[in-house]
Amino acid sequence: MTDKTIELDGESEKEGDLSLSLWIEGDDFTRRFGLRAPNLMWLLGAGASASAGIPTAWEMVWEFKQQLFVHQRKATLKSVSDLANPAIRAQLQAHIDSSGTLPALDSLEEYATLFETLYPSEGDRRTYLDRKMASARPSYGHVALSCLMKADKARLVWTTNFDPLVADACAKVFDTTGKLTTIGLEGTEQAAQLIGEGRWPIEVKLHGDFRSRRLKNTSAELLSQDMLFRRTLVDVCRRFGLVAVGYSGRDESVMRALEDALAEPGAFPAGLFWLHKGEGAPLPRVVSLLNKALQQGCEAALVKVENFDEVLRDLVRPMADSLDMAPLEKFASERSHFSPPPRPGGNRGWPIVKLNGLPLRVVPTTCRRVVCDVGGFAETRAAMSEANVDVIVSRVRDGVLAFGSDRDIKKALEKYNITAFDLHTIEPHRLRYDSGERGLLRDALTRALVRQHGFVHHHKRSSDLLAPSNPNDTKWNALRQQVGSLAGVVPDHPELTWVEGISTRLDWADGRVWLLFEPRLVFAGLNLSNKAAAADFSRERGVRRYNRQTNDIMEFWSGVLATSGEELRALGIGDGIDAVFGLSSRPAYSRRMSA
Repeated sequence: MTDKTIELDGESEKEGDLSLSLWIEGDDFTRRFGLRAPNLMWLLGAGASASAGIPTAWEMVWEFKQQLFVHQRKATLKSVSDLANPAIRAQLQAHIDSSGTLPALDSLEEYATLFETLYPSEGDRRTYLDRKMASARPSYGHVALSCLMKADKARLVWTTNFDPLVADACAKVFDTTGKLTTIGLEGTEQAAQLIGEGRWPIEVKLHGDFRSRRLKNTSAELLSQDMLFRRTLVDVCRRFGLVAVGYSGRDESVMRALEDALAEPGAFPAGLFWLHKGEGAPLPRVVSLLNKALQQGCEAALVKVENFDEVLRDLVRPMADSLDMAPLEKFASERSHFSPPPRPGGNRGWPIVKLNGLPLRVVPTTCRRVVCDVGGFAETRAAMSEANVDVIVSRVRDGVLAFGSDRDIKKALEKYNITAFDLHTIEPHRLRYDSGERGLLRDALTRALVRQHGFVHHHKRSSDLLAPSNPNDTKWNALRQQVGSLAGVVPDHPELTWVEGISTRLDWADGRVWLLFEPRLVFAGLNLSNKAAAADFSRERGVRRYNRQTNDIMEFWSGVLATSGEELRALGIGDGIDAVFGLSSRPAYSRRMSA
């Protein structure tokens, strides 16, 4: 047998005399898991909580760098607000490097040292994390993992996360908070005892609960990880295999424990599986751990995955007959979820359903924030109307968020005792739920579409209705060829008129914001007495629109809404802060049909 080498971003890791590659396919892992599930424990890292609305360590590291730059350089947040911009990140990193004391880029100490530098107080760190987790809800993956727990197919979960998402998901699945035992840093002896007794399911928090008095989140604290906890983890590795997901392997104490476990005879009897997301290579230390496991006769593998949710979806699907799937079905009915499919290949491809979602390739990252004594959203909107200014607003706990001319904003709110007038960063993770920021973007994008296309706009609680203000314009000819007349009067109801249009709303999926649209009739003159007639007319008009015609109609609206390289501006102003958007022309799950 010959040596193999795994390339690691310019580095290499020798596998020794091994004939087995570290990488295995996802379906291979799924089959193995199906046979071994009760004998595999889980290790969850920050990546497992990303889709639940909690920023990853990588995201927080760049926020720490941003805050240090702003405070130490006396800079404005606006000047470095776009953390997705490589130029901005380079500027922030140059500042960090210039300190001479802070860790280098991607250092194992980066997260903990920056966190401690920014917030030296343990109480402040706890408050920071508490705020990050305040709006998080369990994702599909957490609910699916809890379903495995209920079926005794996932008994033990170790996690480096501070969040309560596993416990919250179990409360929903078990319909009680009493089934799962969650053990924090104060329960080291309890952990060993309950694991020894098999009091499943058990969740062990390696870095403590975020509400814990003994929050561990700095380098010194992490390195002093309780020895009994680590000993317990080492001991349990002789009984169970391990599935690591959403975990990079950056924690010295955790990785050392896993390495120590390999020194024990019969470690990881059901295998050691490291689930890796992204195109980059895993950390050298992770590869070294897996190679060492293979050399000692332990089954070990890397599995490339999309994300935590997709992994659990693939694992529970073959087990559906032996699981209580009701919690997952309820979850699916309550929360939208999309996943990017592979593009068809070759000449034939395969059928893929086209969804009615266009990704936003450009999203505003800052808006104006005003702290004043104005009341809630209704009073804020009334203040804008009374001042007769064109400003788009939202009201959140931290103040009034707005797009518009600074002069107009101040004019509308000056009588409410303005105490702060600055910038607000629209962070992506706050767009994952129905937040004030997402409501602000929804209103701004609708205004941009109305301004661009001359739509008539009707605002509804959960969506916006848009219709051509002049259906006879030649720009709508292609739609007219598909559906016939674009406007008219409902028979026997002269007061009720209709126009072909769309409903729109914003949603979050696949790590980005999407504009969801649906072709529909937009009615004017609608009331309780003619509502049923409108519904009947709409149903009769759309009942004969089969797949190909529906596809062509969707294709038309996608082309109208998409902006290619152009920008959509909500207000078109030259001062203050405007909301600028860009919409992709490629909807989710699409395949161009052959003629």
